[in-house]
Amino acid sequence: MLAYVTLGTNDIDKATAFYDTVLGEMGAKRLFDNGRLYFYGAAPGAPMLAIGGPYDEQTATAGNGVMPALATDDQATVDRVYAKALELGAVDEGAPGVRVPNFYGAYFRDPDGNKICVCKLG
Repeated sequence: MLAYVTLGTNDIDKATAFYDTVLGEMGAKRLFDNGRLYFYGAAPGAPMLAIGGPYDEQTATAGNGVMPALATDDQATVDRVYAKALELGAVDEGAPGVRVPNFYGAYFRDPDGNKICVCKLG
């Protein structure tokens, strides 16, 4: 059902450098861009995360209550992605751990303030 989620940035170079590295820890890469939005994914046709400036060319702001959750296959990848994000300047919003049965997750805010969850389901 999910095609992609877009996160706004005011510094595309900083944001793409951050996501090139952080999403690379999950096996995702930059798939394509249209000059404004940069799309990341694990494979063509799979759900993607897009980074870019707002269409209306106004200042990008992090939405309160907006949080994409990026699924991975194992807890070690959750731990590694979280650590890499913090190393690259992300802000801790919740260290890796079991939140509810069958859900292991970690939370951080990217350099633009967007809240991200990396999780292992099941």
